[in-house]
Amino acid sequence: MATDLNTVTVGGVTYSKADYDAMQSAKTTTNRMNDSLDKDAFLQLLVTQMQYQDPLDPQDNSEYVAQLAQFSSLEQMTNVYKSVEEVSQLVSNIDTSVLVGQLSSMIGQDIEWSKEAIQTDSNGKAIVDKSGNPVTVRTDYKGTVKGVNIVDGSPTILAQDASGNTYSVAINEVSRVSEAAKNGVVNL
Repeated sequence: MATDLNTVTVGGVTYSKADYDAMQSAKTTTNRMNDSLDKDAFLQLLVTQMQYQDPLDPQDNSEYVAQLAQFSSLEQMTNVYKSVEEVSQLVSNIDTSVLVGQLSSMIGQDIEWSKEAIQTDSNGKAIVDKSGNPVTVRTDYKGTVKGVNIVDGSPTILAQDASGNTYSVAINEVSRVSEAAKNGVVNL
């Protein structure tokens, strides 16, 4: 398992921070290019409609004004929606940054965590109870926080046990945090 703290894992693929930022920038540029029906496109359609209308039965100007007003309202709603999406992403990034900062202060501290897994038989098939639900087994671990990692946009803790094995621990799996001391463990 990679323990590099300058990586981002999305969908099981690990990127360097620079590659991830470049990928996000390219997505934004592509999304902007795909916004094909803008004000200019509408005006081109309107002019084309006026060019090919029946000269003996022309459309009323009020219909054109109504169409333009509807398009203008739609464009404003679309701009508001995009702005709300950007603010939502900004808030999410701030929340993640604050959480990473808080978790970083845990580096060097001892933690305990539990992981639940589906119990399997010798053939690797899930064992089920009388109701048909898979039976889970809970395993408790102890280790020292070595770093913080972001997996699929969620911060996780990198912990190392006494045997030197490194684990990626979700925040909700942590049951205890303590400060390592020279003469034993001091509970926080």
